[in-house]
Order: sequence, then structure tokens, then C-alpha cells
Amino acid sequence: MTFRENFYWGNSVSSMQTEGAWDAEGKGKSVYDIKEATEISSDWKVATDSYHRYEEDFDYMQDLGMNMYRFQISWSRVNPTGEGAFNEAGIEFYDRFIDSLISRGIEPMICLYHFDMPLHLAEKYNGFLSKEVVSAFSRYGIEMIKRFGHKVKHWITFNEQNAFSLIPEVFESSGYMTGEKSINEAYQIQHNIMMAHTYVANYTHENTDCQISGMLAYQEIYPATCHPKDVFRAREFDEQINNNLLEAFVHGRYLDSFWSLLKEHNIELEIEAEELDELSKLTSDYLTFSYYATNVIDHKKIPRGTFPAEYLEFGKVDNPYIDSTEWNWQIDPLGFRNILNKLYARYHLPVFPIENGIGVIEEWDGKNSIEDDYRIEYHRDHIQEMKNAVEKDGVDVMGYLGWGLIDILSSKGDMRKRYGVVYVNRENHDLKDLARVPKKSYQWLKKVIRTNGENLSSMVSREE
Repeated sequence: MTFRENFYWGNSVSSMQTEGAWDAEGKGKSVYDIKEATEISSDWKVATDSYHRYEEDFDYMQDLGMNMYRFQISWSRVNPTGEGAFNEAGIEFYDRFIDSLISRGIEPMICLYHFDMPLHLAEKYNGFLSKEVVSAFSRYGIEMIKRFGHKVKHWITFNEQNAFSLIPEVFESSGYMTGEKSINEAYQIQHNIMMAHTYVANYTHENTDCQISGMLAYQEIYPATCHPKDVFRAREFDEQINNNLLEAFVHGRYLDSFWSLLKEHNIELEIEAEELDELSKLTSDYLTFSYYATNVIDHKKIPRGTFPAEYLEFGKVDNPYIDSTEWNWQIDPLGFRNILNKLYARYHLPVFPIENGIGVIEEWDGKNSIEDDYRIEYHRDHIQEMKNAVEKDGVDVMGYLGWGLIDILSSKGDMRKRYGVVYVNRENHDLKDLARVPKKSYQWLKKVIRTNGENLSSMVSREE
């Protein structure tokens, strides 16, 4: 058998893309709750209504054979302003939610922040640009560990933490509301978030038996050609956007090249000696990451003086050797294997891909199952490369969590971009009945999980 006996198969989501109930039972507003619908996106008030329908969703996950669900606690649901009193009704909701998972044999993994900052903190402090928000997050995260750590043993702090190392993503994800969006601010936010992760992770390791990891959206970048400058820019991006965070997650330090970059560009950050002492204690129990696609960089398109955080804004070009989705995300299963190898070879910790999938525009005729062979092909090819990484390369892989395997709003609020093996019957501006309807890929995934990944055949019998 390729995968370990206790291999995790499951589903990952965020709160704002699933829960709805935006003002229920004392929940405060988040920055997402003030976003309005557009021609191609929904608002966030209902999402897929999992706040009221999670039992049904968990039944589907149990039927699939899943044994892990990574979800996010909404900070503003349990702590309406992000500071001050906690909301016991919100905490009780997640207590019931967690118990419902455990009763079905599904182990919970909690993410504490997926870009939906309490609106009060964004407006009062300008989000993670302020160390006040670092303190508020630490208080919130530690409180959640205290409340749920006796029955939730797997935790991550920030979803795709290197989103805060990229421009313009850092300003879109950190609760930043006003300012010049300067390079100095971008790097200050990046450091502040690393400290917020550090305080919660160190508390967890010092006071509990829980396991906790830093997570990143691993950005695998290919050079456009064998031109040395293409190779150099791709390596530099990998170092600053991926490895600098990984080095901190595992060894409690930033790379020397990170400090050199700050010095070269006269970037002065508010960093206290006590912060670096705390950072030096940081470790991770395993390494979690999301993976969807790879990118290519052409050095000729990158203006002189551009920071690595901005390279994709200027230098990204299409890869002519692989296919793309309708959202122009390039499909690269071998890139997945490459990342698994790079992470394990460099840090020799178990690696855990906790997001993977393909977003596609789909329509349901109201009667027949959606024939999503393209989704079966995508997951089959990526799982096969994961098997190759284990069997042929010796990589220690903990599990495989798909993203939004029961349809959810996309990160931009677009219900058209569907990742699920279960269809949710709503559109951007028409909630319909929110019915859950398995697609063809549902039966295929059920077979894969039942065989612990041994049977990846795309043939699905009607009996299944």
C-alpha cells in the first residue's frame, strides 16, 4: 500500500465561503460582510448556508469516507469586534460543529484566519499593519486553542501565509483599509503576521499536545527560458516568497537574503529584539500547503527595481507546454510532485497538501448528474503524482485535502467557479434551494478513498 494506514482524505473550506448567517447569534461584521455583489459575484451573506446545513454536508463527507475536514473559525463570530468580550453563542456553534464531525469519524483541522478580519479591527487599526492586531489575533487564537484543543488536535494559523508576501495580495488579505500601499508597509505586515503565527504556535507547543503548522500557497515558478536571468528571477522568487516563510516555520529565523533585501532597499521595520527571541523558538510539526497550478517568469518583463513580491505582477507568462483552465490556471500535476519533493528534502518534516482542485463553470439541468470527467482527470493525475512522490521519491505525505469539494463561493465571491464533487444549487444572484447534488466525480472519489488511493481508475460503475 502506497499511503500510510492513517492517511488523511478530506475537504478544506473557509468560513466566509460556506457559512452564511452573517449576522446570526451575535456575530460581528467582518471585512467580507461589507462587500457588495457585482455582475459576476455574490455578496457573502448566505454563501452555501453551511451554518444551518452542515449536518447534511458532513453526511456527504462521511459517505465519501473522508476522515478530515479543515475548516475556519470566523474570528468575528466568536469575537465580534476582534477585541473585547468573546461571543459564547458563536463558540457554542463551533462546539456543536466539531462534535458533529467527530461523531462521524471525521477529524477536525482548524484554520484561524482566512482573510476575513473583524471589520472593527480593520477600521480602527488598519489591520495587520498594527501590532495591536497582532496582539488581538494572539489572544483570539490562544482562546480558541484553550476552548477546543482538547478535541481538535490539528491547527493552522493563517491560510496561505505567503499571500502576505505578495503584492497586491498583502493589502487585500490583511485588513488593510487606508494608506499608500508602500513597500515598507507590505514588509511590516508580512513580519507582523509571522509574529502573530509565532505567538499562537509557541503557546500551542508549550501548553498542549496539539499539532500546529504554518501554511503557504506554494508558488512553483519556472524560468521562461534557460537564460540565466530567467533562472535567477525564478530562484529569487522561490527564496523570498516560499523559503523565507518555511525557514521561519521550521527553524525560527528569516533567511539571510531577506535581511539583505531589506538593507539594500533601506526598508526599516518595527522589529523588537523580544520578537526575534520569540521567533527563534518557533517550530512546525509538519508543513501544510495549497497547490493548484504553476507559473512562469520572463525576466524581460520585470522592470528594473521591482521587488520579488511583485514579480508575478509583471513577469508572469503562459506555459506553452501544459493546458489551462478557463480561469487560466495552468494544470501541472508534475509540478505538484516537484513541490512535495522540495519541501521534504529541504526540511524533512511530513508534508501535507491541504488544498487542491480545479474550478470550472458548471450548470445543472435539475435532473441528471453533472458528468465532470475533467475533475476526475485533474484529481486522478495529481493523486498519481503524489503516489509517485511517496513510492519513487520517498516523501512522507500525511494526507490529501481537496478544496471546496462541496461547492462553495470562490475567493472572489463567484459561484460560477465550482470545485466540488457535490453541486450546490445556487447562482450568484439566485439562491434557488441550495440543494446538494453529487456529481459523477463523487462516486469516483468515494472509490479512491475506500481503496486509500490504490484505485484511481476513472471508470465509475453505475452500481457505485
